[in-house]
Amino acid sequence: MSNQFQLFKRRRFSAMFFTQFLGAFNDNIFKQALILVLTYTAASQLGVEVSILNNLAAMLFILPYFLFSALAGQIADKYEKSKLTQFIKVLELVIMAIAAVGFVFEWYTLLFVALFLMGTHSTFFGPIKYAYLPQAMKEDELVGANGLFQMGTSLAILVGMIVAGILTQLSHSLYWISATVLVVAVLGYLAARYIPNMPAMQPDLKINWNIITISLSTVRYLYSLPFLFFVILGNSWFWFYGATFLTQVPEFSKVILHGDESVVIFLLTLFSVGGIDRFAPMQIIDQKPSQPAPIAFWYCWIEYLCY
Repeated sequence: MSNQFQLFKRRRFSAMFFTQFLGAFNDNIFKQALILVLTYTAASQLGVEVSILNNLAAMLFILPYFLFSALAGQIADKYEKSKLTQFIKVLELVIMAIAAVGFVFEWYTLLFVALFLMGTHSTFFGPIKYAYLPQAMKEDELVGANGLFQMGTSLAILVGMIVAGILTQLSHSLYWISATVLVVAVLGYLAARYIPNMPAMQPDLKINWNIITISLSTVRYLYSLPFLFFVILGNSWFWFYGATFLTQVPEFSKVILHGDESVVIFLLTLFSVGGIDRFAPMQIIDQKPSQPAPIAFWYCWIEYLCY
């Protein structure tokens, strides 16, 4: 497709794009705001090391991906995607209401519960958005649509973190955080209502509710496909490393740089520039379809060296 931005004029793309963008944005406002509160306020109140609290928060958010991803994939295949997305967005509203109560009353246990639930929400939404694009997009639109989705996710994560830092510096910050996550959740639900119906891929699929056996069988199946296995392994490592690294930024800013929340905002703003590189692969492939593999290889190698 000559200009991938034309996709925003099509409801089948834009509705899901903004739904997933707002979901990732809200995830990271909430998670980063909680980490900043833990770093600059709660750690001293609770008498617990900042590193323990921050890494506990990161673990609780990531754990549902490990536990429920295979099950989430089956559910995404069995049910119609627009209605399933709307249901998940209603759950996000409920979870954010729980988080708002936790922030207002400074109930950190409740906030950790809400963080685990938001990780679970994102786990079940992930397979839907990835399976949606091949169904909704034409063949010549798919590369551009995928690039925009990846760019949107990266920017939503980093901009969400920056917004969280700004909110924590306001007076009555806990109320501002609570109101913001609720408003963004409402906007995400409204965006989901515009997603067109997409038929279920396997409506007769019998879901295996045993998360252990289904996860093991999924890993065994992927291992039988070496190329796909290593692609998924590399992608998973990238996101795991990025999440782990960014989780340390608030503690690094406070303990090593002796800075406040504004230093965290500055560092995350520098990271957000990296989201621009999501345009490059889709532009290269669109313009040079006869030789995508060598160009993609050199692009990835250069980006790796820069990283």
